[in-house]
Amino acid sequence: MRLSAISRAVGAAALAAAVLAACTNSSSSTSSTSSSSTTSSAPSSGGATSGGTIKIGVDLPVSGADASIGIPTQNGAVLAIEEANKNGFAGGKYKLQASLLDDAVQGKHDPAAGAQNVKTFIADSAVLAMIGPFNSNVAKSEIPLTNDAGLVQIAPSTTNDGLTIGDDAKKLRTAHPDTNAFFRVCTRDSRQGSTLAQIAAQKLGYKKAFIIDDNETYGKGLADVFEASFKQLGGTVLGHEHTTANQVDFKALLTKAASLKPDVVFYGGTTSTGGGLVRKQMADAGLGNTPYLGGDGISDDEFEKVAGDSANGAYMTTAAPDASKLPSAKDFVTAYKARFNSDVGPYSANAYTAAKIEIAAIEKAINDDGGKLPTRADVLKNVAATTNFASPIGKIGFDANGDTTAPILSLYKVAGGKRVLVEEITVKT
Repeated sequence: MRLSAISRAVGAAALAAAVLAACTNSSSSTSSTSSSSTTSSAPSSGGATSGGTIKIGVDLPVSGADASIGIPTQNGAVLAIEEANKNGFAGGKYKLQASLLDDAVQGKHDPAAGAQNVKTFIADSAVLAMIGPFNSNVAKSEIPLTNDAGLVQIAPSTTNDGLTIGDDAKKLRTAHPDTNAFFRVCTRDSRQGSTLAQIAAQKLGYKKAFIIDDNETYGKGLADVFEASFKQLGGTVLGHEHTTANQVDFKALLTKAASLKPDVVFYGGTTSTGGGLVRKQMADAGLGNTPYLGGDGISDDEFEKVAGDSANGAYMTTAAPDASKLPSAKDFVTAYKARFNSDVGPYSANAYTAAKIEIAAIEKAINDDGGKLPTRADVLKNVAATTNFASPIGKIGFDANGDTTAPILSLYKVAGGKRVLVEEITVKT
């Protein structure tokens, strides 16, 4: 679904009312809705111009198989924006508006859709920052665009290392090699994958692993790190197979795995790319009692729905703390439940935090310039300088690469059809 246009003939008062109504109408039952947005042909480096309205773009997968994790994440960002308006953002002179776009196509996150959504944000001079995306392969398509435009984006959940460090990251920033516009409040896969290997080898005592990944940026990257780390810890990798796009029958692959008698099957990927189906089909291949381990790609409610009873006993991590267990997130959790009548998702607090950081950066830019509308460059500079930002997930800052300075992982086990927190792990940087 795409953004609807508001006529520029609408007066400032009416526009402000539309903004508030649009934000209020966004809920956990909504998929790809838009808080009404104006598209402008003004230069991307300009400030907001639409009648005192400043927009924050939100690009996440909120339909199809990814919706069960995308919508709660979107809700977190929306809540932060609504609260800022309620609390008199920028002295009440300006209103914030969430411009919500869906990057799922035919039920699955899509890099091309994400790139098009970012182009929509860039074309609208009122958009001074964005939240998202959720998936690393989508981020890979978006970062060159936001780097070129100088539009700051903070991702709540993209974990692939190549988005921020190494040669792969440099290739995404050819327009402005010395400028970073991409940040994330989650940790990255080199930390998540190595921690998963430690959990498998040291905490759970597995010696032999069979690895499957979806051959996407996130899934393959996570699986590769797990494999290398598991071997370093003395484990044996019996096989490492890749699935194909839209594959739904994993019988042959799992039969091969069963013949090798693994202690654990590791899955790198998301529920929407087969994570739940692999677990469900393991029983038919004689692997019903074999443990299953994965990362945050299978940490959504959809995993339990797809895998059914087979989900029980599976382990997975999220690249974030469990907000429902944090004293610092108590007020956020209460407000979220009251607003959306549902529990927070794994990355709801991350998206809320990302939005709060951007809101603070925008407000600081306004105050620093005597109340004038800031440029995207002003907002980017303030986000990059963020340190010790108090949030529901703790104090957040960014390093020179745009990575969080407070990486935390949560380990879960599915029991009785629900994810149960096993422990939170602070990752050494």
